[in-house]
Amino acid sequence: MSSLAADRGTDAIDYSELSRRLISRLENKTAIVGVVGLGYVGLPLVNLCHKKGFQVVGFDIDQRKVDSLKAGRSYIGHIPDARVQELVADGRFQPTTDFSKMREIDTVSICVPTPLNDYRDPDLSFIESTGRNLAPHIRRGQLVVLESTTYPGTTEEVLRPILEQGSGLKAGVDFFLGYSPEREDPGNPNFSTSNIPKVVGGLDRESQAVSMALYGQVVPKVVGVSSMEVAEACKILENTYRAVNIALVNELKVVFDRMGLSIWEVIEAAKTKPFGFQAFYPGPGLGGHCIPIDPFYLTWLAKRYGLNTRFIELAGEVNTRMPRYVVEQVISGLNRHSKSVRGSKIGIIGIAYKKDVDDPRESPAFEIIEELLHFGADLSYHDPHVPVLPKMRKHDIRLNSQTLSTGWLESLDCTLIVTDHSAVDWNLVARHSRLVIDPRNACGKISGPREHIVN
Repeated sequence: MSSLAADRGTDAIDYSELSRRLISRLENKTAIVGVVGLGYVGLPLVNLCHKKGFQVVGFDIDQRKVDSLKAGRSYIGHIPDARVQELVADGRFQPTTDFSKMREIDTVSICVPTPLNDYRDPDLSFIESTGRNLAPHIRRGQLVVLESTTYPGTTEEVLRPILEQGSGLKAGVDFFLGYSPEREDPGNPNFSTSNIPKVVGGLDRESQAVSMALYGQVVPKVVGVSSMEVAEACKILENTYRAVNIALVNELKVVFDRMGLSIWEVIEAAKTKPFGFQAFYPGPGLGGHCIPIDPFYLTWLAKRYGLNTRFIELAGEVNTRMPRYVVEQVISGLNRHSKSVRGSKIGIIGIAYKKDVDDPRESPAFEIIEELLHFGADLSYHDPHVPVLPKMRKHDIRLNSQTLSTGWLESLDCTLIVTDHSAVDWNLVARHSRLVIDPRNACGKISGPREHIVN
């Protein structure tokens, strides 16, 4: 693909003029947009930019993803094959593993994972390797935006030096640098990449203006902030807020269980207050690529400044205990039926980290499965969105999803609900299971006997 953006003699053009030229190309849709990381964040961004009329180059180190996209096959549930086929059919989308094509594009948004390592410290290896892959191919007048969730200071202190050293160019002189946190709510039909406001922070005034021009073409509202660090901190705050409140209701669930009270009824009653209360719900543990991880990024950073975030760390401890608490509920329920976990047939419903998505990243299901296997359980599972358990960074369990049937349910000693997918017939589950452990309250509104349901 020939570049629509290459300027001849850019060394003679000053930084402000480079900014004006790139903004003009973004506004008239002649700029070429790049996205690095074609996963659950990057591919929806590609889809959105393509819909808005841009020519898009998608980069990924996974050749299988690139081959799948070129063949018109999607690997993300909410982007169907038909849409991928449209992306590649008109020639305005090119997936590739060749980072030298960076020279042909005007902007690149980096959407790569930022997990935790074994010590719950930030693992920035994907950002660092992406920077090293991009750096030799950066040219004057380009925009680089990091979207990966991370701690304040990452773009400036980690990514910028890698890009500058590898390219021989200077951010704020030769190329533009920004940060704009991804915002996704998978499984929620009311929100998508196309209608969620985008927070944007730039290295300098020109970087800010160019970054806002990029996202202003594809989302309905762009919120500019004073620095990249503010934008990075914004994302951490959003997810820490959720993690802390989920920890609160998780802890209250354990307390109310002991008191014989239903946390679900208590929350429904509290929701009737029209001010000062927002409902959060307990569950078997946190999952996804943000909420289980982001608070630990903040606590790690705080220690660099000699501070302790005791409140946030406590919330993390409460949430990470929940898979074990669910296993204890299984053990207790089986004991009441005069059965031990060893040798018991336990069926898990739901592997994805939240309802109605196919994303298993950081799902509590994996910890629960490994714990039950350790106790000698005979396990199987059903998930309409996850037909085969994928190999994860810390887990390698090979099972295939079972058909949700009367026969399968009646063969089980215990049915454990981890994810409350809408596609599951919960009345069928309740009627034909001997024992149901339901930390999602998926069976909360069914009619009929409830003595065998623990939620």
